[in-house]
Amino acid sequence: MLSSTVMSVSPGVPTPSSLTPPAPPSSCPVRTIPGSYGWPVLGPIADRLDYFWFQGPETFFRKRIDKYKSTVFRTNVPPSFPFFVDVNPNVIAVLDCKSFSFLFDMDVVEKKNVLVGDFMPSVKYTGGIRVCAYLDTAETQHARVKSFAMDILKRSSSIWASEVVASLDSMWDTIDASVAKSNSTSYIKPLQRFIFQFLTKCLVGADPSVSPEIAESGYVMLDKWVFLQLLPTISVNFLQPLEEIFLHSFAYPFFLVKGDYRKLYDFVEQHGQAVLQRGETEFNLSKEETIHNLLFVLGFNAFGGFTIFFPSLLSALSGKPELQAKLREEVRSKIKPGTNLTFESVKDLELVHSVVYETLRLNPPVPLQYARARKDFQLSSHDSVFEIKKGDLLCGYQKVAMTDPKIFDDPETFVPDRFTKEKGRELLNYLFWSNGPQTGSPSDRNKQCAAKDYVTMTAVLFVAHMFQRYDSVTASGSSVTALEKAK
Repeated sequence: MLSSTVMSVSPGVPTPSSLTPPAPPSSCPVRTIPGSYGWPVLGPIADRLDYFWFQGPETFFRKRIDKYKSTVFRTNVPPSFPFFVDVNPNVIAVLDCKSFSFLFDMDVVEKKNVLVGDFMPSVKYTGGIRVCAYLDTAETQHARVKSFAMDILKRSSSIWASEVVASLDSMWDTIDASVAKSNSTSYIKPLQRFIFQFLTKCLVGADPSVSPEIAESGYVMLDKWVFLQLLPTISVNFLQPLEEIFLHSFAYPFFLVKGDYRKLYDFVEQHGQAVLQRGETEFNLSKEETIHNLLFVLGFNAFGGFTIFFPSLLSALSGKPELQAKLREEVRSKIKPGTNLTFESVKDLELVHSVVYETLRLNPPVPLQYARARKDFQLSSHDSVFEIKKGDLLCGYQKVAMTDPKIFDDPETFVPDRFTKEKGRELLNYLFWSNGPQTGSPSDRNKQCAAKDYVTMTAVLFVAHMFQRYDSVTASGSSVTALEKAK
């Protein structure tokens, strides 16, 4: 199975013996949660403008840590006034590794309808169905849908690596040809085609080429569908204040992408029959539940996540000739020429794995994590204990939490070999990019990403394939500017 090919340590979140252990809760003082939500309407608007306009998300959280001398505090997060009358922007931010880990303790928190905070996109985007991402583990439907997702992944493991490699060949062929003509080319379109093609084959069990329209435009359809759902919560670097007025003040209606979503639904219904049959017969899901959940996994979770992650990975490698040389040496020394790339053949690429983990630490595909208190409980940071009340919404910003100086040395610097050797493997206990620690195991009893190991191994395949094919790759922004083919 795939999980056996990934570096791991014991499940859970133990304190690495080589690090200074945080004080146990019993020895930490109980502290009133600092911060404020401000005046009704005015407080959320002020925080929203700071978050999107004046500061940006990362500075927004860091400035408040400095202001309150605490990694746990009260604040507001978007979306908010004027047209989100049913959304409560009040959250308790948890921004160190210890407090952040409470977001994944299903004994004390729940995940019902909090994927992107108190705001939830209309269920019209998913056929009127609350898909798995919005279900809490206490809901009976969660176990069925999560088990279905894990079954799809398990069954696809035999073809996953080969489909990734085949689609990568096509992607780089396209980029090669474009760079040869113009010396610089955007890689976004071929990258998204690559992602869409291999994911559709692996998850749906269908080749997009059987439908010319889906093959040509399926990835664009998913782009728009995901983007409109998240638009009130993300910055697109549009001209302010126009971005605040037109993009962050209301939810966008489903009818804008209704036609495209119907085409994707029909494609899955027609060409993914084997997967649909298993959903209905083995997991007791209706056809509609199966298709809408499958499209969410394909489009929102997988396609959306990889579309954000792979550019971050390319950016992390670009402009670092020494790092590329080390990666190239590791790939070519441990994988014999002519050997097919498989999960097994790349499992011992320790530096490649570490680079993937370090990219996830500093640039996670999903930077914000939310959870609602299931009951009253005490939450601990490294130096204090805080009383959390049932119903409180916790918000963790991973790019801040994963630069916790009590856990990571030189935390804001990209350190390629950070996750190598024994200490590096211990640090994986604190890598929370997947709705849980990297050392955790997805199950129907938690909300950890079902494809956690597939994501990291796909990224390892991506890097290994690149350095089998090229001696160096230079990228700037969303463009590839130079390719030096392997000698």
